[in-house]
Amino acid sequence: MNSKAARLLISGRVQGVAFRAYTEREAQGLGVKGWVRNLPDGRVEAHLEGDSSAVEKMIAWCRQGPSHARVTGVEIEWLSTEGHVGFEIRY
Repeated sequence: MNSKAARLLISGRVQGVAFRAYTEREAQGLGVKGWVRNLPDGRVEAHLEGDSSAVEKMIAWCRQGPSHARVTGVEIEWLSTEGHVGFEIRY
């Protein structure tokens, strides 16, 4: 398996639209590990890791988000994997 990890900073109308819950559900469906959380500045931060193709699919999904979200930008930082065993919402 070719694994990769990424940190995403997602901008736009991404809080108050269930972005974290939908991200968790999508990640679990793709087998992506990591976490997602709201930031005080109104953005959402996500750490994604797993199979390269699954992480790429997850990034593509984050560029759209759930139906009530309006994503205006996604910053990506490629990282080393940390060995997460599941996906969680962090508070």
